[in-house]
Amino acid sequence: MKKNFKIIVEYDGTDFFGWQRQNDKKTIQGELEKALSMILNQDVRISGSGRTDAGVHAFGQVANFHVNTGILPQNIKKGVNSVIKQPIVIRECQIVDNDFHGRYKAVSKEYHYFILNREDPCAIGRSYQWHIRHPLDIEAMNQCCNEITGVFDFKSFENTGSPRSSTIREIFFSHISVLDNNRLVFKICGSGFLKYMVRNLIGTIVLAGLNKITVTQFRKILETKDRTKAGPTAPAHGLFLKKVNYS
Repeated sequence: MKKNFKIIVEYDGTDFFGWQRQNDKKTIQGELEKALSMILNQDVRISGSGRTDAGVHAFGQVANFHVNTGILPQNIKKGVNSVIKQPIVIRECQIVDNDFHGRYKAVSKEYHYFILNREDPCAIGRSYQWHIRHPLDIEAMNQCCNEITGVFDFKSFENTGSPRSSTIREIFFSHISVLDNNRLVFKICGSGFLKYMVRNLIGTIVLAGLNKITVTQFRKILETKDRTKAGPTAPAHGLFLKKVNYS
């Protein structure tokens, strides 16, 4: 009888073409499936909570897979982590109810986006944060965050090619916090996200931080439902999938 395994995965997305399996490119899903198939001696296909784009990282991506095996979850975790030769780590592995699905059972996701806000770039950690030289107005940025908290149509912040039936999403919280050494983090949690939505949001919020747009203009960008009115897409390397929440 097949068992349903849930895994929580951490990865550095720098050298990958995103999460989703692709025949001719190196992806997180593809590398995990190869390692699991070898450990379990059978063809394994996993279902992730959602796609992360090329260059995006994760602290807590969630996936599940159904296999017929007597190997204990902790040994599957140890086995994959010992054989996979990529910056991918299974942090947790457990047997769950048969109807659990990494994507369809998720109720919310939380993303963190990191910014280094100082004149000088960094030598260490440059692959994990967006370097912005000019000082940012944190208060204005947080006012923009307040404007997107709630249920809205986020069409203005969606890139083309997003597989969705609706562009309406609920944002439970979003805010900018100051960390150490001139670093900022944009934290956002929502019921779901459109393609490039988080990166398009922070790219536009940064314009307010640079005093290139006002909070009122940011609100109008949201209301227009027109991607051409919003700001640039922020670089992928500053974005992390922090965690996926389930009921």
